[in-house]
Amino acid sequence: MKLELKKYTEQIQEWPKEGYHIMAQYDDEKIIVYQSYRKEIGEFAVKNQFFGGAFSLERMTWIKPNFLWMMYRNGWGTKEGQEVVLAIHLKREAFETYLKNAVYSSFNQVEGMTHEEWQNEVKSSNVRLQWDPDHDPYGAKLERRAIQIGLRNEFIKTFAKEDILLIENISDFVAHEYENVKSNTLEKLMIPLEKPLVFKDNELNEKLKIATKES
Repeated sequence: MKLELKKYTEQIQEWPKEGYHIMAQYDDEKIIVYQSYRKEIGEFAVKNQFFGGAFSLERMTWIKPNFLWMMYRNGWGTKEGQEVVLAIHLKREAFETYLKNAVYSSFNQVEGMTHEEWQNEVKSSNVRLQWDPDHDPYGAKLERRAIQIGLRNEFIKTFAKEDILLIENISDFVAHEYENVKSNTLEKLMIPLEKPLVFKDNELNEKLKIATKES
C-alpha cells in the first residue's frame, strides 16, 4: 500500500477544529481521493488501473479526499455495494481543474449570485461541489467541513482513465482498522496522513471558502 499512515490520535492534535478545509494526502504531483464500489467495479478498476466494465460513464461519480468522511459514508466498507474501498492517486492538476469548473450543488452555499444565475450554472456545469460536516471515526458530526466533488460527462471520462496515476484496493486495511473503532481503541487507529490543502490560486481558495493562514 502506497498510502502514508499516521496515528489518528496524533493527527487530531494538528487538524483544524472548524471551517472549510480540504483534508487530504497530497504532494505537488498527486492527491489521494477515495471511492467505494461493489466487487465487480472495484476489482476491475484495480486490475486494469482505470474505471471501465460495469462502471457507468453516464452517471455522476463523487470523489472524496478525506478518508474518515469516506468511512462515514461507506460504514468502513460494510455497506452493501461499497465493500471495495479504493484509494485513487489522482493527478493534482486534474483535481484543481475539477474545482475550478465546479458549481455548488446547493444554493445555500453560494455567494455573490442570484438563484436563477446559480440554476443556469448548475445546468451547464459538469462538476458539482459540496461541503458537508466532517465526521470522527464513530460517525459523529464535527464542526469542520469536508468536501466532495461530483463529476459527469467529459470530466468523468478523463477521471476514469487519464487523470489517474494509481488505483489501490485498501479494503483489507479498512477492515483491519475498523476493528480498532469497534473495540474503542482509537489510540491504535492508523489512518492516512492528511493535512489541509491550500491552493496557490487565491481566487480558487476564495471560491471554495478555504481558510488560509492569511485570512
